[in-house]
Parts: sequence; C-alpha cells; structure tokens
Amino acid sequence: MRHENSVMHDLLKGVPWAKFEAAVEKHDADRCVRKLSTKSQFIALLHAQLSGSSSLREIVTTMTSHEARLYHLGATAPRRSTLADANAKRPAALFADLFDVVLAQAHRGLRKATQEAVRLIDATRIPLNALSTSWAQYDTRSNGVKVSIVYDPGTVVPVRFAINLARTNDMVPAKGFPIEPGATYVFDMGYYSFIWWGDLDAKGCRFVTRLKSNTPTRVVAERPVAEYGPIVVDQIVMLPQRLQHARSHRLGERPVREVHVVIDNGKTLRLVTNDLTSPAEEIADLYKTRWQIELFFRWVKQTLKIRKFLGTTENAVRIQIAVALIAYVLLRMTHAAQTSVESLLTFTRLVRANLMHIRSIHHLDRPQAPRKPANPNQLDFALC
Repeated sequence: MRHENSVMHDLLKGVPWAKFEAAVEKHDADRCVRKLSTKSQFIALLHAQLSGSSSLREIVTTMTSHEARLYHLGATAPRRSTLADANAKRPAALFADLFDVVLAQAHRGLRKATQEAVRLIDATRIPLNALSTSWAQYDTRSNGVKVSIVYDPGTVVPVRFAINLARTNDMVPAKGFPIEPGATYVFDMGYYSFIWWGDLDAKGCRFVTRLKSNTPTRVVAERPVAEYGPIVVDQIVMLPQRLQHARSHRLGERPVREVHVVIDNGKTLRLVTNDLTSPAEEIADLYKTRWQIELFFRWVKQTLKIRKFLGTTENAVRIQIAVALIAYVLLRMTHAAQTSVESLLTFTRLVRANLMHIRSIHHLDRPQAPRKPANPNQLDFALC
C-alpha cells in the first residue's frame, strides 16, 4: 500500500498534536463546541496564512474545494459565521501557548552549535482599521497594536512575543519577558532603562545597546583604538548613579564600556555594554546583528497576513498574529528539512502555489511528473 501527502500535510508534521490537544484541554477551548473544533479553526487560519487568503469567505471557498483532503488532516471546512465566532470568542492565550509548543519542536532541528545564545529585542506597530477603534485607538488619527519580539538570529525564529496596544511603552513587554541567564541581549534605544540593564547584568547576561546623546558618563579608563578604523572611542565609564525621583540602579555601582563606532553613512553610534573584555569590533558587530530582526518584521509583513485582519475584535487580532508567527516557524522547519530551494521566500511562494496539491516538499521547484499507473494489486491512497 502506497500513499502520498499534500504540502499542507507535510507542514503540519511540525505540530505536536498530543501537546496541541493538551493545550486545548487546558484552556477548555472545545467545551460545548458542536461545529468547529479548535483544530479545524487552527488549520483554517493556518491555511489562510499559507495560501494568502484575505477574507473569511475566501478561506471557506478555498477550503471547501479541498474538503476530501481536509478529512485526512482531521479538519473540516468551516462556515464563515462559525469561524468568525470562533475567532472572536476562543481564547487567544491558547494560540500563544501553541506557538511555544511548535517553537520547542522547531528548536530541535534548527538549533545551531553556538557558544552563547544571542537575543535581539524589538517591536513593530501594525495598524488597524476604524472598526477596531473601541479597543485599539492610538490617537485621534490611527489605531494599532504593537508586536514585541525576542528573536534568535542563530535559528532565525522568534522565541518570545507579546501583543499590546500601540501606545504601550516598549519596556512594558520587555520586563515581562523571562531573562535567559548568560544570554547576550541586543536592543535599540526603545529599551532605555538602567534598571532593566542592571537586571540583565545580575543574571549574568551581556547586553549591547545605544546611549542617548545627552546621557552623561564619567570616564574611568581609555583604551587604544586602531587609526582610521570604524571604532573611534573605546573607554570604561561609569553611568549616572541615580535616575529621576532618586531611584538607584545596579549599574551605578560598577563600570560599563562605551564604544563609539562610525557607520557607513558617516553617523557615529554611541554604544554601551557591560562586556569589558571583548574586542570593540565584536561589540560593534553584535549591535549590527540587530538589523536581522528588522528584516524579520519586513518579511512577515510582506509575506504573511498580519496587515489585513479577518476580525475586528482584540481576541481575533491576537489569534491571527499568533497563527502568523506559528506559520513562520512551520515554514522555517519545513524549509530546513529540504535542500532543493535555498531561499525561504521562494520556498514560501512555492508552498502557496502548491499548498493542497500532492507534492513532495523536496521537489517543489521541479515540474510535477505524471503519476505512474497504480498497480491493480496495490492499494493507492492520496493523503493530505
């Protein structure tokens, strides 16, 4: 007996369904559900992300045309009103937990051998339309939410995320993210908090960020720099010991390092780190890796569906963003499992074109060969 899988089926192999069911039970998400299970809702939303569907009606139409293959995925094609109700009422926290479950599965195959973990932190704003004014109004002109991400440049996936209103200060979710002892944290001036920097330092973490131009420092020692190189200043300094309202912080009691680096456009960046021993060039290179999270935000916004939302409630928006991040992790896992397509963007486009087709993920870039006539003595199954 031989069988073949659809591309969607291969992508869903990255979901540990036993843990998925445990999460559903934890949140009691399927209680009193008669028509659309959480699994079917998740597959419908994932299908929308991967196929590029931009409306509930489009999801229903495209999934109904593949209803026979959905059966083998353990899902059913939803009705538009039922899917809308599920997005509005089913707990968004369930899908945040599911992201953690899929991420743990992904790290087994994507983790690279590195001496230390590097974590990039940043946030991006996603605008919403006027129908979300009741809960997401930012000012008199616009609405929106802010997605904060802790990103691992080694595995090229986000490891933490938080969704807040666009007016929320970046430090609010940052302080809520657990600190990984010994990791290196790189972030920009949106996370300007001496107290939080001190918390990172106390956990044995290295941090690299920028100092504001008006932040005074007391020079303790000067270090030599190469003539005509991009590093123009390398010195040990002391930060101000007290902040506004007489609040003290841990870093006021120990020296830090200030490095000035000239970038390609001639601008000088004033970097600060608690790493007193590494070469200044390494500190500058670490800060340069922060652009990887900017590229991640651009990729997700241009490729997945987080600019146009299927619902206007806060719950529906949170669910759609969580599923978009899950879709990204599944694409990264599946892309890493094959070798024929090097670019993740090209691979994603091929997945979109062949999502419900019976194709091997290892040959998406090749013309599909005609199927061989089935042996009359052998059962033939085409599974999704």
